[in-house]
Amino acid sequence: MVIDVGRTIAGLDPEALVARFGSPLYVYDAAVLRRRAVALRAALPGAADIAFATKANSSPAVLATLRAAGLGADVASAGELRAAIRAGFEPDRIVFTGPGKTDAELEAALRIGVGALTIESLDELDALLSLAGSARSGQGLLLRLATAGDGEGRPIMGALGNVKFGLTDAEALEAVGRLRAATALRPEGPFELRGFHAFGASNVLDATVLVEGACDLARRAERIAEHHGLPIGLLDVGGGLGTPYAAGEDPLDIGLLGAGLAREVSSWAGRPALRQTRLLLEPGRWLAGPAGAYLCRVVRTKPRGGRSVAISDGGIHHLLRPRLVGQDHRLVAAGVAASRPVDARVDLVGPLCTGLDYLAADVAAPAPRAGDLFAVLDAGAYGYSESMPLFLSHPLPAEVVVDEGIITVSRERVEPA
Repeated sequence: MVIDVGRTIAGLDPEALVARFGSPLYVYDAAVLRRRAVALRAALPGAADIAFATKANSSPAVLATLRAAGLGADVASAGELRAAIRAGFEPDRIVFTGPGKTDAELEAALRIGVGALTIESLDELDALLSLAGSARSGQGLLLRLATAGDGEGRPIMGALGNVKFGLTDAEALEAVGRLRAATALRPEGPFELRGFHAFGASNVLDATVLVEGACDLARRAERIAEHHGLPIGLLDVGGGLGTPYAAGEDPLDIGLLGAGLAREVSSWAGRPALRQTRLLLEPGRWLAGPAGAYLCRVVRTKPRGGRSVAISDGGIHHLLRPRLVGQDHRLVAAGVAASRPVDARVDLVGPLCTGLDYLAADVAAPAPRAGDLFAVLDAGAYGYSESMPLFLSHPLPAEVVVDEGIITVSRERVEPA
């Protein structure tokens, strides 16, 4: 997010933005979105493509900005699929992933003709085969391979958080056999097994970890493909590209990431199953996170234990991630409050009737006053899209995208019914 110590956001006055669109408010900077898309594309080898993880931010103007920057889309529900299509993504640039796709969602993806549809279980494969009549000839499939972790650098919710994702290698071997037995892979048949997908962890700041994940997927996919004598057209290594949220965290070195992936891809020339393979990355957080800020206004203040408590109109109903993963985002005073000296330790809490509802604790900031604005930074990914906006029936914030001073209302503010 282009922010001048809270005085401007994406080059505009935050007080004016809130006066026009209400508080709380999500603001996204289109220039940051484009800049990061261009930088990542330049760092990756030529055989790599990028599909934005729509789950990170499905706001229409954000999606349209990234589509115009040349990215594809990764979707995980019928709603995200509709959002991607409305934003202008071509169906063949869309990958439909996710462990709980319903028959209706599978059928919708087949009728639209998405670029690739992942298979997460043998049960899902059976459902897909029963819907083969809805598929266009050569519908692309990916087999998702299970990994040890699918959380923020660690497994989410222990073992149960991981078992729902993907196929074991033995199940993947069986899946290829079932596709062949159903003659679904015959020439001009309904399906084409394009490759394999895996996703190990989220918010990874170590490029070597991401490269190792890609190498591991290539080895596993190669064994399965060679067993069946199949070439691999696509390896989807998922997302996981991280951004720092706390002071002192080093950003992901995308140059190191790109160089490591280039070395791996260059080795494929001597590996028959991988000679024609392209690589796909599905970043969400890395692209959109730094492009967003969440603005909220202080309603009440009180002193507690040597700190100033600022009770705001924003909270975890709109920005749940800090409490969900136990990591505060950066917080700055915005607008008029940013001109005052930093002379207090501040807890920014929300209006909800739960002790979990706080946005940041013990932050150095100007002593808060009622009416002050604060901005939670790096809120462009897994902010609004990962929250629970109907809890306590507060207004749903507007989302706006600023592009060189031009404001697009991506979603309107909604008052509860």
